Amino acid sequence: MSILIGKDTRLVVQGITGRDGSFHSAQMLAYGTNLAAGVTPGKGGGRFEDRIPIFDTVRRAVQETGANTSIIYVRAPFAPDAICEAADAGIGFIVCITEGVPVKDMARVLPYVRSRGSRLLGPNCPGIVAPGDKVKVGILPTAIFKAGSVGVVSRSGTLTYELVFQLTSNGVGQSTCVGIGGDPLIGTNFIDILQMFEEDSETKAIVLIGEIGGTDEQEAAGFIVKNLSKPVVAFIAGQTAPEGKRMGHAGAIVSGASGTAKEKIEAFEKAGIAVARIPSEIAPLLKKTSSAVSG
Repeated sequence: MSILIGKDTRLVVQGITGRDGSFHSAQMLAYGTNLAAGVTPGKGGGRFEDRIPIFDTVRRAVQETGANTSIIYVRAPFAPDAICEAADAGIGFIVCITEGVPVKDMARVLPYVRSRGSRLLGPNCPGIVAPGDKVKVGILPTAIFKAGSVGVVSRSGTLTYELVFQLTSNGVGQSTCVGIGGDPLIGTNFIDILQMFEEDSETKAIVLIGEIGGTDEQEAAGFIVKNLSKPVVAFIAGQTAPEGKRMGHAGAIVSGASGTAKEKIEAFEKAGIAVARIPSEIAPLLKKTSSAVSG
């Protein structure tokens, strides 16, 4: 099995008629995702690729198609309301690809989504892929994936692609790959996904991809020591970042000694977690760490 998405996923795309929404909807369909509906206000009654019904509201899409998962390709000024609309409609899992959503808006949206019993992935994330089930909800390039037993969770979008490519090239398949996003306020964090991987019988080992800024990786290291039985290999982006330099995602802000790659690597190593210095070390470290990983 995979986490968060699978064969029972029925996806509704918010913003399906826009440039990004239409392009990635076609890609998700081609991979095998069950795309049940699209939503664009004012364009209800139309069809995407002559077969996917388009509705004016998410609520109507849910009522008509039984959609249970949403992905949002809506511009930043409108993304917070789109997230809330999906939660109001009873969508259990919401993925927001949109970048540039103001932190003050997310401070309002996150408690609202949780109060409705929904889970948000993102914003500013690449989404999620379950290679074994051939389900993609997001923008990740599916050609790099291979079904297997390694769970991947990452704060970095494009670095996720490189690390997954390294795994697949070395014959190491993935159970689920989750990009949580790099913004300061996100709906699902490292600890949430690590717990899901721990409970997932298909996942035998975990790759965690972090980056400079914040303390999420240090908190994840503490959680792994106390709560995980499965082996974890980590990689931290930004190891050569100039000292004191602000760079990267909104969440990747280094202040003094806090949030540096060195600090995060030390936290993982103190917890007994193997840390790759370069992406090509990930697969060999996994094979060395876990007898369940082969390739």
